[in-house]
Amino acid sequence: MEIIGRSDRIDFPEFGLKNLSVKTDTGAYTSSIHCSFAAVIEENGEKVLEFQLLDPSHPHFAPKKKRTTQFSLRTVKNSFGESEDRYAIRTKVIVFGEEHDIRLTLSERSNMKFPVLLGRKFLNGKFLVNTAIRNQSYRRKKKNSSK
Repeated sequence: MEIIGRSDRIDFPEFGLKNLSVKTDTGAYTSSIHCSFAAVIEENGEKVLEFQLLDPSHPHFAPKKKRTTQFSLRTVKNSFGESEDRYAIRTKVIVFGEEHDIRLTLSERSNMKFPVLLGRKFLNGKFLVNTAIRNQSYRRKKKNSSK
C-alpha cells in the first residue's frame, strides 16, 4: 500500500489535467473537484450534465465544457456540516503511476487552496496517509520521467 501525504499532484486523464493539486482529507467521506458551472440539459431525449472545471484564473483552466450522461445528484455535508445537493461523476485519476476509478462531487471550491479533495472513500484500501509529508506521487513521477 502506498503512503500518500497531506497533499499531492495527480493527473485526470479524461479531463486533460496533469499535476493538479489535491488535498487528502480523511475527514471527508467523498472526493470533490472544483466546478464553476454545472447544468443538466436534455439532448435527444437524454439528460446530459454539462460542467466547467476550475476557474479562468486557475493555471489548468480549459474553457471547453465537459459533458457526461453518467452522473447522479447526491446530498453531501459540506465542511460546515450543512447538507447540500451536488452532482457526482465518475472518472479516472493517476496516482503513483497507477490509474484508479474515482467518484467526484462537483463543488464550489474557489476560495479553497486546493481545487480537489481526496476523501476517505477513495483513499481507503489504496493508501495510508502520513500528514507529515506531501507530493510523494508527484516526486516519483518527476523522478521516473527524468530517467
